[in-house]
Amino acid sequence: MMERRYAIITGADGGMGREITRAVAAAGYYVIMACYNPSAAEPVRQRIAEETGSGQLEILQLDLASMASVSAFADTILERGIPVALLMNNAGTMETGLHITVDGMERTVSVNYVGPYLLTRKLIPLMGKGSRIVSMVSCTYAIGKLDFPDFFLRGRKGGFWRIPIYSNTKLALLLFTLDLSERLKERGITVNAADPGIVSTDIITMQQWFDPLTDIFFRPFIRTPKQGASTAVGLLLNEEAEGQTGTFNVNNHPKALSDKYVHHIQRRLLWELTEERVRQWL
Repeated sequence: MMERRYAIITGADGGMGREITRAVAAAGYYVIMACYNPSAAEPVRQRIAEETGSGQLEILQLDLASMASVSAFADTILERGIPVALLMNNAGTMETGLHITVDGMERTVSVNYVGPYLLTRKLIPLMGKGSRIVSMVSCTYAIGKLDFPDFFLRGRKGGFWRIPIYSNTKLALLLFTLDLSERLKERGITVNAADPGIVSTDIITMQQWFDPLTDIFFRPFIRTPKQGASTAVGLLLNEEAEGQTGTFNVNNHPKALSDKYVHHIQRRLLWELTEERVRQWL
């Protein structure tokens, strides 16, 4: 009898999350759908189960804006002793106003970076050689900037502005990916980042990003959730991705990062400050 393979996908009921969940379930994995609202996710689970014929789909509640929720979710997985083959950090948000979490962090920072950081760190003991970690980043990392301690507290130095804050979180998640890949390389656990491109999802509408005229220009470049998810799906499932680690991927291919990011001057500091933030839950 074939050993059961487990995958954990955050935001599994969202646009790209559904596509990733569908592909991973179809590949024969037992998928734990980590979702903010389980009741809203249930119809999605049922639909994917019908489409794939998979009876191995389970929903567990996860609120990445609460470190207590992230810790409780991970503790449940740890208590069950589930061997994690795939971890997909897919969930994300772009807040439309300044919202501070119960942990004293700007909500975008918590959901897009600190929550995935804590979740990943806590689940590593359940991973082994061949396990894959993939995080959904964005080309906007290139305009990201990390000002401490403002990054954690307000997303950026100065007033609230959703696009720079979103970009800052994606830079942080990319740097975490690069750092973690080096730390886990000897254990045979791969860690990679996927850029979905500009995707039509619940997170953003084009009006939030661009004025109407620019919207008309960019509209042909908008990708469907399935197209946006394809790079992440490849990193999770393709044989060619076996052993590939510490890479930034676009359109199903690794894309070289400049030394500015590979050897980012704040990379180690970011790790240390984030460790301090989450230490009580580790």
